[in-house]
Amino acid sequence: MFSHLQQPPADPILGLSVKFKADNNPHKIDLSAGIYKDGAGITPVLACVKTAEKFRLENEASKAYLGSAGSAVFNERIAALILGDHQVIRQDRIRTISTPGGTGALRIAAELINKTKPGATIWVSNPTWANHQGVFKAAGLTVKTYPYYDYENNGLDFTAMLEALKQVSKDDAVLLHACCHNPSGMDLNPQQWQQVAELSKEIGFMPVIDIAYQGFGQGLDIDAYGLRLMADTVEQMLICSSCSKNFGLYRDRIGACSIIGKTASSTAIISAVMITVVRVNYSMPPAHGAAIVETILGSQELTQQWYIELKEMRDRIGDMRTLLVDKLVEHGVNRDFSFITRQNGMFSFLGIDADQIQRLQAEFGIYVVGSSRISLASIAITNVDYLTQSIAKVLK
Repeated sequence: MFSHLQQPPADPILGLSVKFKADNNPHKIDLSAGIYKDGAGITPVLACVKTAEKFRLENEASKAYLGSAGSAVFNERIAALILGDHQVIRQDRIRTISTPGGTGALRIAAELINKTKPGATIWVSNPTWANHQGVFKAAGLTVKTYPYYDYENNGLDFTAMLEALKQVSKDDAVLLHACCHNPSGMDLNPQQWQQVAELSKEIGFMPVIDIAYQGFGQGLDIDAYGLRLMADTVEQMLICSSCSKNFGLYRDRIGACSIIGKTASSTAIISAVMITVVRVNYSMPPAHGAAIVETILGSQELTQQWYIELKEMRDRIGDMRTLLVDKLVEHGVNRDFSFITRQNGMFSFLGIDADQIQRLQAEFGIYVVGSSRISLASIAITNVDYLTQSIAKVLK
């Protein structure tokens, strides 16, 4: 049966991680991994998570299934986290299900769209997260791209983006990053969100909002501004959220897929169809991560502790953006990298070419994705001088 299979190409990011682990350079730096690290290079378990896990260990009474939608408490609290006190909640126009991470949420959203309109087109930004296209194509969707990042000027090409979205058909879906755009770090401002929301309402395309980094940009509410504005404006939309980053629950694989419908009754029907998609996919979602999140969000004390820990992560990333730019100047780099300080979240493009990326890896043990995307969370006070000196050398 399997004799005809051929070795698939290595994942561009996971393949670098393998090379990094095998590298003997004592100063090596992995800037490719999309995962938060503290100043010591560790992805920590948050203190609020440890407390919630202890509570779960002592109070969990059963390992029975929760049902295909997952924990009702988690679903309610995650909807409130991403939407706040929004009218769609008060109007009972939203249904949320627990999913295996944000990727699971995206796959369920894609399969729901495909079930509604087989082979439907979904538009994604150019560039976008490396796995978006693969997930959507695997679900049967047709993927097209709209302009987003201006590589020459290191900013958002909003004019081209808006013009492209004007050509989208009514029955198409459009994926939008709520905040901390992966991989560019460039986000829409409030005025730009307003224009996109109005265009979505005018044309009638389906917004699919990927909010994987809420709280990593400028704050929980500010990071959800565009998502909430979109929910104010359109009648229907899909939201795919993740608890991997802001709760540090990467390996526990907990996310959510939310559908907003025109009315409470129509939303209930869409939700029922979404559950049939889940049933033939993974059937039941994992419970552990959801229990941790709902425990934290259900406790005023733990929620306040989470706010503090989340701010510490956000501030560290912001500090590393500024430090990186300052150190590049200090080590004699004449190119203007100040755009890095104007971006949000963990990622940015260095804007260096393929030969320079290869030299960083071969000569200095610094691993950067081929697009020149770097994770700012991998930079620390202990390695920033080595990193910027190395960049300075390959730019000469």
